[in-house]
Amino acid sequence: MSFPVDLVTFAAPAPAGEPNPMITLLMFAGLFLFMYFLIIRPQRKRQKEHQNLVSSLAKGDEVVTTSGMLGKITKIEGDYVELEVSDTVKLKFQKVAVHAVLPKGTIKSI
Repeated sequence: MSFPVDLVTFAAPAPAGEPNPMITLLMFAGLFLFMYFLIIRPQRKRQKEHQNLVSSLAKGDEVVTTSGMLGKITKIEGDYVELEVSDTVKLKFQKVAVHAVLPKGTIKSI
């Protein structure tokens, strides 16, 4: 039996040489840019917005804390705020525990 095709053409390809280091650097740079725009940048933006919110707190603001407690700020002392959560109950929280400032009159409407 004879084969019309030369067996040399089906030989394994020669092993590839060393990978190009420029391609590797470009892949790492692309991965870093991907991580920066997808994770780091949005997190910094949220962090900056929260810092602005905390620094702009004022007496009389109605807020919700990260634990979900609603209250009205009655006193601000350094890094702490005192919230009036009912007519007779006042609680102290760290400023960073404030999640959002609510529109005036929200607590009474609930």
